Amino acid sequence: HFVITGFVASNTQNVPTTLQRDGSDYSAAIFGRLFLSQGITIWTDVNGVMSADPRRVPSSYTLTEVSFNEAMELAYFGAKVMHPKTMLPASITPPIPLYIRNTFQPSFPGTRIYTSSATHSNRDKCVCGFSSIDSMALINVEGSGMVGIPGVAKRLFGTLESKGVNVVLISQASSEHSITFATTLEMAEVAKEGIEEEFRREIENNHISTVEIQKPCSIIAAVGDGMPTTTGVSGRFFTALGDAKISVLAISQGSSARNISAVVYTSESTRALRAVHAAFRLSHTSVRVGVIGMNEVGLSLLKLLEEQRNKLRSRFEIDLMVVALMKDGMEEKEEEENGRIVTLKEDGEKHNGDLDWNTCSITMEVYQSLTASTEATSDNTVAKFTPGDLSTLPQHVLSPDCAHNIIFDCTGETNVGQYHATWLKSGVHVITANSTGLSGPIKQRNAIDAVLNQHGRNVSYLREVTVGGALPVVRTLHDLLYSGDCVHFVDGILSVSMSYILYRIAPPPGAKAGNAFDEHSSNGAFQGVSFDTPCLFSEAVKEAVDLGLMETDPRRDLSNEYTARVLMVLAKELDDLDKCYDVEKIQDSSDQLFLDDECNDINALYTKVNALMKERVESAAEKGCVPRHVSSIDVKAGTIEVKIVDVPLNHVFAITPPSCECVRFFTERHRSYPLIIQVNKFCCVCLPDGSLSFLIICYENISSGKHSLTIHIFLTTRIKQHTGTFCRS
Repeated sequence: HFVITGFVASNTQNVPTTLQRDGSDYSAAIFGRLFLSQGITIWTDVNGVMSADPRRVPSSYTLTEVSFNEAMELAYFGAKVMHPKTMLPASITPPIPLYIRNTFQPSFPGTRIYTSSATHSNRDKCVCGFSSIDSMALINVEGSGMVGIPGVAKRLFGTLESKGVNVVLISQASSEHSITFATTLEMAEVAKEGIEEEFRREIENNHISTVEIQKPCSIIAAVGDGMPTTTGVSGRFFTALGDAKISVLAISQGSSARNISAVVYTSESTRALRAVHAAFRLSHTSVRVGVIGMNEVGLSLLKLLEEQRNKLRSRFEIDLMVVALMKDGMEEKEEEENGRIVTLKEDGEKHNGDLDWNTCSITMEVYQSLTASTEATSDNTVAKFTPGDLSTLPQHVLSPDCAHNIIFDCTGETNVGQYHATWLKSGVHVITANSTGLSGPIKQRNAIDAVLNQHGRNVSYLREVTVGGALPVVRTLHDLLYSGDCVHFVDGILSVSMSYILYRIAPPPGAKAGNAFDEHSSNGAFQGVSFDTPCLFSEAVKEAVDLGLMETDPRRDLSNEYTARVLMVLAKELDDLDKCYDVEKIQDSSDQLFLDDECNDINALYTKVNALMKERVESAAEKGCVPRHVSSIDVKAGTIEVKIVDVPLNHVFAITPPSCECVRFFTERHRSYPLIIQVNKFCCVCLPDGSLSFLIICYENISSGKHSLTIHIFLTTRIKQHTGTFCRS
């Protein structure tokens, strides 16, 4: 055994000196080569070579093995675990494996550095890690006088050498119109002055037009031996940067394709690192979520996000972090408590080197304990109350280090819908169960359209849940239109409350027998609900209120306000028919059971409507029909209607079960037999197999940067059926 001092040395004049940074590691590698060792172990204070800087990418991890070339690239581009020169003695033939181990965790296996790594064989892991260099400046020398002139590059870099400027990265256009290079921040002005002095005559004659410095910058480098043999690496790298809204200032890649480097602004470097790290499945794609409207729907959504978080993170590498919750849209000046936002205290804490995911997201338990507490803040929770209102909500959702941000609007409040355009413009995706955004004043609707037209590539506005509850009405309509079909007419039962009420006062004969057949043929999988005995209209309304199908004051539903808003959203997808209508116009032309100002006494209203509807049911029965609440959009005629229609007993609307919604599409391809979508909105625990297909779509689209849209589809599909109540949302 030998014990050798490595850091202390002497120069050629036998003067004592040191080997400076990582000198001991370099000495160990030299002696390992001299002794022809079977392995060289470097004991340090980290677990090994990381896939990225853990201070900037919390989900980075220790690489089990990397090649000598990969380790050199990572070390040069900022990985401090070892100096590039340390690997030179070990990489000489015959190579000697290097091991990076942690002195404080000797049981941890660390990283093995040898001739090859897993990036050669694993396509998804073709990039082993990412590194960055900060405090850089980018200098661009540009001018038409540089095109086709030999010796320009020699003069440029000769000047830099004479000034002692180290060039870290070079990028030149094939037109030779410009040369761009990166150097350290402190040498930027020296480099610029030297270039201007050397090319003084060319600048005076306008042959060189610009010597420009961009600072501060950072260089983001993707490293992997598997990159040369894997197609699409550059595309995935720069797609991830584009989706994260990162401005790429310069690009550099050698012919070996082991390293792809991009220069970005330092202010965006952390977000860039996290985006590319997730794009190559080295970590999860983080999505910051805000929810407004902590009613039954909002609480169910919060619970769903908590339940599905681990599955999405482990199977699909997407991490949904709930970072802000707002009870409702009331202004702080109206009610201080409701105007405050529940936010995270921190965006996550490290424990023993691993990220504690429980501190990265607000859970149901955290929210309930905080809102039940008399203190504004508590040491026993990861969240806190933060003053704010609808205008400041995006500030608590957006983060410079996260590219994907979502706000769920679970309210039915008109003042919240007014902020949808503002949220979209700030760069936040909006998923809304609130139809007032797209059914409000024409100015408000135009504002949303303008934002989507201008920023539609960067933000999504998903309104699927606003039409038909759990029915995929909007998505089906999009599929029909995008496939080239022409929609002529759409009708259906779009109000779950009116569906229940009219079924109760006029149930179709034989419904019970049909349910018995379905229960038998499905081996008990079908569990139907039927009402053979009709009841009074007022009794049906009270039942609907008790079930949560209606507001406490049923007049809002009975006046067709909700249905009119749903039709406005649907009409927007059909040649912008909503431009000719508003909610009031639809209400005025619809079959209303009463007018808002007609009667202030609800009991008197019930007496009047009971008699009216009893007469209507009897009249329909004489014709072999039952009355049903039917909404329709005639695309060709440009009309939108809400009517109480007498439909035959065997019609799909007649047999649509209570609290169900049903929509029919009459298209060019579906003239004789319309496309029908129907679901029982009352089933709060039914999670259909369709959610699995959405997860598969989500997984397939992650690699192409379509995180936001696919997450929207999955979550809205689940939340529409997860809630056990029937709020307007």
